[in-house]
Formats: sequence, structure tokens, C-alpha cells
Amino acid sequence: MASEGEVVSNKQVILKEYVSGLPKESDLQVTTGSIKLKIPEGCNGILVKNLYLSCDPYIRTRMKNLQLKGAHVDSFQPGSPISGYGVAKVLESEHPNFKKGDLIWGITDWEEYSLITEPETLFKIQDKDMPLSYYTGILGMPGVTAYAGFFEICSPKKGEYVFVSAASGAVGQLVGQFAKLSGCYVVGSAGSKEKVDLLKNKFGFDEAFNYKEEQDLNAALQRYFPEGIDIYFENVGGKMLDAVLLNMRIRGRIAVCGMISQYNLDQPEGVYYLANIILKRIRMEGFLVFDYYHLYPKYLEMVLPKIREGKIVYVEDKAEGLESGPAALTGLFVGRNVGKQVVVVADE
Repeated sequence: MASEGEVVSNKQVILKEYVSGLPKESDLQVTTGSIKLKIPEGCNGILVKNLYLSCDPYIRTRMKNLQLKGAHVDSFQPGSPISGYGVAKVLESEHPNFKKGDLIWGITDWEEYSLITEPETLFKIQDKDMPLSYYTGILGMPGVTAYAGFFEICSPKKGEYVFVSAASGAVGQLVGQFAKLSGCYVVGSAGSKEKVDLLKNKFGFDEAFNYKEEQDLNAALQRYFPEGIDIYFENVGGKMLDAVLLNMRIRGRIAVCGMISQYNLDQPEGVYYLANIILKRIRMEGFLVFDYYHLYPKYLEMVLPKIREGKIVYVEDKAEGLESGPAALTGLFVGRNVGKQVVVVADE
């Protein structure tokens, strides 16, 4: 174990330059720098050792030069480490909320050791009986995303028809299970036979289909939802959203969580059937998880007992070592991962 004040080597994942099109491993570079394990004078931050890093689709949006007015996200700086959600152990703290030895989750840089100068946004991990990697997923940001998007925005009622796209990912697999626990009928789409089997056999979806095998998405949705869709949890956008708009029921709700089909396009695809929003009185709302973190304690109260009782299951895809980070992250956009993609930086 490194001692306080020691200078140690610090492997990092650096963004080389802004990315257009499909991100490639070569857009990222693993370099080794060094860091002094001491918090600089006058900084009330914390120094952490990163244990797990979360691969999330939204990271792609920060790999381009964003010019978004009033948005909550900004671009990464080329030549600097990328950042995202992770789980870490506190090595040293000058902040009253954290002490040496605490385990935390929140935004950290993709490197072995990080100095976090604004630790107010971090969450302390209390339940040590859970796998720590779960705090990049079901017990972290994707969990709150699924919970807020489904319950707060979609207000499900028993017996409603629910469709989830990108359903085997970190968020989708939870939305489907929350929907089943709420007494809904649930169908998911995914991009391989293996993932479709997972949705039906592991996560308990009523039905699932491989969107890559469907010539006509509208026909596919009519097949699975002859009565139409009450709730759509949107992770994909583009052609899938268009097909869903044709199949929504009156007063349907759409929670717009992500649009992974659009992130790598320089020119986004058009959506043509928006008039259905008027005709069917559909409520469609985009959301960011930051707005719902106040619900985190309430969410844990709901989800922890269900994990312990085996009523909710969670599937992770782990990549070992920081050097595997670029392949794990870029693999998200070609569907290489099965379940929640996590990079294991170090064991505690």
C-alpha cells in the first residue's frame, strides 16, 4: 500500500482529440503519469484510489465539442483524462463529510488515483454487504435513472403495456424488472439472441426481440403490442422512436433517457411521426439523473431488500484493468457488452 505523501505512478485514460463518427479504441490513449499522495495546501478535497469505473453511453456525447447552452454536461478536454461515474476508496480527506478509509461513488477521472476537489457531489457507500461494483450500476447512477424515469415520469399503473429499448443495458434491465414488479406487461428490444434470451429468462420480460433482425420496426411492435404501448422507456431514438410513436396508446408516456442510435452521427436522423403526440395526447419528457438524486435514499430503501430477496437481479460485464478501459467503453457502441459494462481498476 502506498504511504501518504509518496509519489506514485498513475495510469490514465486520455482523450486524444474530439471524436466524430463511431468512437474507436485509438481515440483514447492509456498513459502513465505520477501523482503525489498528498492533498495540496488549502484544498478541501479528497484523494482517492479508484476501484471501479462505469462505462456509460452518455460519455460519448462528451467526446465531441459540445456547444450546448444551459446543458448540465460539458466536453472533455483533449489531452486530459476522461471522467465518469466510479467507485473509489478515500486515501486522504480535507473535507468534513469524508474520512480516510471511506468508500464512495460519484464522478471521478479515469485513472488509478484522483484528487477530487468538489466532493460535495459524491455519495458515501453505507451497505458494505453488496458487491462494490454495483455502485456503478444498480446501486448508483443507472439505478436512480431507471427508478426516476420509470416511476416519477411514467407513473405506471398495474396492467399497462411497457416497452423498453436497449433493454439489456445498465438502465433497461432494471426498468423491465421494475415494470414487472408493478404488474405491467413488458417487452424489450436488444441487439443479439444472447441478450434477448437474457431479457426473457433472467430479467423476466414477457417478450423480447432482436431489433437487428426486424425489417419493419412498426410491424414488430404491432406484433408484440396489438393493443398499443402505454409506456415507452426511450434509450435509442431515431427509427425506433418513430415506430413507437405509431404504436402508442392514448395518454401514453415516454421517458426519454438516452438516444444511443444518434450519438455517433454528425447529422441526427429526423423523426417523422410527431403528430401522434398531439392526436394521442402523449406526454414525452426528457430527464437527467442529476435532478433526482434527492430520491436516492428512498430508492435504496426500495431496491436493497429486493436484491437481497432475489426479486431483482443484475448482470455485469467486467473488463479487468484500466488498460482495458478504451475497448470496454467503445464496445458499448457496437453492442459488445452483455449487461452493465464495468472496468475493474483495482481490488480494494
